[in-house]
Amino acid sequence: MTKLKKDKTHFICQNCGFDMPRWQGRCPSCGEWNSFVEEKVIPSVKMSAVNAGAGYKPPVIIDEVRTDDTPRIPTKSRELDRVLGGGIVPGSVVLIGGDPGIGKSTLLLQEAAGLSRDNFKIMYVTGEESTGQIKMRADRLGLASAHLYILAETELEAVLESIHNLAPGLVVIDSIQTMYSVKLESAPGSISQVRECALQFIQVAKRDNLPILFVGHVTKEGYLAGPKVLEHMVDALLLFEGDREHFYRILRAVKNRFGSTREIGVFQMAGKGLLDVPDPSAIFLSERQKDTSGSAVICCMEGTRPILVEIQALVSPANYGMPQRTTIGFDNKRIAILLAVLEKRLGYRLRNMDVFINAVGGMRIDETSADMGVVACIASNINNRLIDPQTLLLGEVGLGGELRSISHIEARLSEAEKMGFGSAVIPAGNKKGITKKFALEVIAARTAQEALDKILN
Repeated sequence: MTKLKKDKTHFICQNCGFDMPRWQGRCPSCGEWNSFVEEKVIPSVKMSAVNAGAGYKPPVIIDEVRTDDTPRIPTKSRELDRVLGGGIVPGSVVLIGGDPGIGKSTLLLQEAAGLSRDNFKIMYVTGEESTGQIKMRADRLGLASAHLYILAETELEAVLESIHNLAPGLVVIDSIQTMYSVKLESAPGSISQVRECALQFIQVAKRDNLPILFVGHVTKEGYLAGPKVLEHMVDALLLFEGDREHFYRILRAVKNRFGSTREIGVFQMAGKGLLDVPDPSAIFLSERQKDTSGSAVICCMEGTRPILVEIQALVSPANYGMPQRTTIGFDNKRIAILLAVLEKRLGYRLRNMDVFINAVGGMRIDETSADMGVVACIASNINNRLIDPQTLLLGEVGLGGELRSISHIEARLSEAEKMGFGSAVIPAGNKKGITKKFALEVIAARTAQEALDKILN
C-alpha cells in the first residue's frame, strides 16, 4: 500500500480498497475503471474508541485457552437456522445482502419480533426508514412485541451509546452503508465510513458477546456494495437470490465461520412476510409439464439437503449469424463444454442452433451432477422425444462422453423415491456404492450415449 501523509487527501478504489496518492482512471490493483473516490486521512481514527485504553494483552498458549459452551440462539425460522448452521452464535457478526425489495428487512424484522422476549431485548437500528415506517411494516406483517426497540439513527457514536445504555441481546443494523462516524469527513456509504463503522460494531460484538446482524446493499452487478474487506471482517455472509417479482427466495451462505457454506434456505414471499419452505423439491416440481420435450429432473445437493430441480432446454435454428447460448441458473462455461461433447462425441449438430437452458424455480446449480440432465434435455428437444417424467437423471459428463461418478448417491435416490419417482439413471461407477435397497429402478450407464439410448424412446 502507498504510504500517506497526515491530513492529506488520497484516493481509494471502491472495488478493492487500493490506496493511491492521486486519482487514476484505472485501478492498478484490480483493473477496474473509474473506481477511485477521494478520501481524507484523519489521524484521530488510527485507534478505535472502543479499544482505546484496553491495555496490553499477552499471548496465551493454545492448550490453555478455554472455550465457552455458549448455546446458539435459535431463530423462529428453521430455514434461517439451517443456513446459519443451527442458530445465531453469540458475539458473531452476520452480513445479509441482496437486491432491493427481495426481503432482507422483512426477514430480519420478523426474526427480531419473534426473538424479543423478557430478559432478551432486541434493538433494530434503521438508517433508511423512520420508526413510523417500521411500525407500518410490522402491522402489515402482524408483528407485535413489547421488547423490540426501534432506533432511527445513522450516527455511529449515537448508536453505540444506545447499545451501551439499553444492553440488548441482539442488534440489527439496517443498513451498514447508511452508518457514518463524525470523526470522518467522508460521506455515508464511502469506503472509509463503511469500514470504520463495521469495525466499531464488530469490536463491540466481540467485547460484549453481542450478536449483530448487518443489512448490506448490492451493486447493479450483484456484488456487495462497499469495500471488499467488509466481507472478510464479518463472521458470516448470507446472500438472497431470486427475482423479487416471484414468490420464492433462496438464502445462501457464502461465508460462515460457524457452519457449512453449502446450505441454503428456501422462503416464500406471502402477505404475512417470508414463510419457510420445508420441502423445496415439491415446490420446484409443482408446475412441471410432463408432456413437453426438453424437460428432465436432476437432484442437486445443497449442504446436507438433496433438492430435485427441473431442467428445461430449448433448441431452435439460429436466425442471426452468431448462435445464442443463454443459460439461467448454470455456468455458461460448463454449458459450452457440454455442447462441445454433444457435437464431438454424440453427433448432434448445434453450431447453427440457438440453445437456451433454464433451471426452474430460480435455483443456481454449480455442481457437475446435473450434466446428464442438461445433455438429456438438449437431446430430447432436438429429437422432439419425451423423457419419462418419473425418471431422475444423475451424473457428470466427461470430455470423452463418459458418465462419471458423483457424491451422495444414496441421499439423492432417497429424495427421488420420496417424491414418487419410478427410476433413476446413474453412473455405473456409483452402482457398487449403493448399500440400501430402493423401490425405484436404478439404471446404470457408462456413457452419456448409453444413458440417452435408455431414456429416449
